[in-house]
Amino acid sequence: MEENIVTRWSQRVDRPGWKNFAIAMGALSVALVFSLFSAAVAQEGRIWAAGTTAALALGLAGWVAVTIVPKLARRTSLRWLLYQVDYRLTREGVAYLGAILVLVLAAVNTGNNLLFMILACSLAGLIVSGILSRIVLTGVELKFELPEHIFAEQPVLAEMELTNHKQVLPSFSLRVVGETKKGNHAEKILTRPVFFPYIPRLTSARQKVELLFPRRGVYRQDAFGIRTRFPFGFFEKTREVPTEQQIVVYPRVSPAEQFFEVLPLLSGEMASFYRGRGHDLHSLREYQPSDGARFVDWKVSARVGTLMVREFSREDERRVAIVFDPFTAPEEGRSSALPGETGSGQFERAVSLAASIAWHFYEINSVIQFRTNRYATPMASASEVIYDALHELALIQPEPASTDGRFLDEMAKDQEVFKIILTSREQRSIPSALWFSSYFIFINQL
Repeated sequence: MEENIVTRWSQRVDRPGWKNFAIAMGALSVALVFSLFSAAVAQEGRIWAAGTTAALALGLAGWVAVTIVPKLARRTSLRWLLYQVDYRLTREGVAYLGAILVLVLAAVNTGNNLLFMILACSLAGLIVSGILSRIVLTGVELKFELPEHIFAEQPVLAEMELTNHKQVLPSFSLRVVGETKKGNHAEKILTRPVFFPYIPRLTSARQKVELLFPRRGVYRQDAFGIRTRFPFGFFEKTREVPTEQQIVVYPRVSPAEQFFEVLPLLSGEMASFYRGRGHDLHSLREYQPSDGARFVDWKVSARVGTLMVREFSREDERRVAIVFDPFTAPEEGRSSALPGETGSGQFERAVSLAASIAWHFYEINSVIQFRTNRYATPMASASEVIYDALHELALIQPEPASTDGRFLDEMAKDQEVFKIILTSREQRSIPSALWFSSYFIFINQL
């Protein structure tokens, strides 16, 4: 076991670096001897010998500075000098500095050597605290991983990892917090600190972080802060770790009360629509309240004395277009300033309902299309387009009706696909052709 440890240590040793270091120390030691000899012979009045040895000492020191020091500097990691560390004085630090001030006044006024010694030890404590906390913060790399798909109001587990690259020393008592730059109006991803009590040298420590995003939209994290009060808690020091992390949170898809109310009506409308979309007559049966009047066979009904309905051979009943109309009524026309900000309560409920409907058809493996005034997915398997639709719903915002608001008129030409339309338009303004191939959910009634 000891042999393995020695072998691993020898493999990590920088032999050329240590060789240069030994040469430098040897040369400087010789220069020190020459300088001491020069001082001694100068006192005896041997000027030439003193000057010669002094010149040799300076020459050796200069040779080390020109040849050896650059080689050692190239092998030394100086990244820790570039770390930006912010300092904040804690309550404990205020009390400690107050005690030092009292010691300064007492030592100066009394001239007591014991007080000067206590003062020196107190100041040394501050210096040691600064050095140790700086060491703890250096050589640490942060990695933050989030799930690929995140939904509002549903907790998710992220993973944070801190790696200590220091060759010898561990890190203690680190907290990772979210930092926001000035001018960033998007909400932060990390809102609570994550604590790492101990990270050994050359190892990593991981923490599971539970996150909950209250609203849909864009969340952005400009930077993380690695923070510590180690070792004495006099100062809270934060090292900023820049990051450009941005996520899009999908709307909530857990079925709400409105979804359970809409689903039976929606299923009936789709069944009624697709029952008659084929071209081959399949059978005749008695009329039901959910049937449309255009499928009644009046001749057969007159002959048998009861309403009879024609059934055609069905085509695929799982093809549906989900249409979200973001144009609000004139009296409601207001939009949020940024994606992710909450609009009206009715609009947000409509977005969540549209996401729940799309997710329902994804779960039953339907073929769907999602459309808005500015975006449309192809008609494809729901597994291929569901996250594109949710991404668009995460960013969509209400728009004033005066800008356009008439894109539904173009959809009246397509009578082959059943459409689920969420809109704020008045019923009388909707083209009559759309009523035969669509189910409408009116946002202002949610």
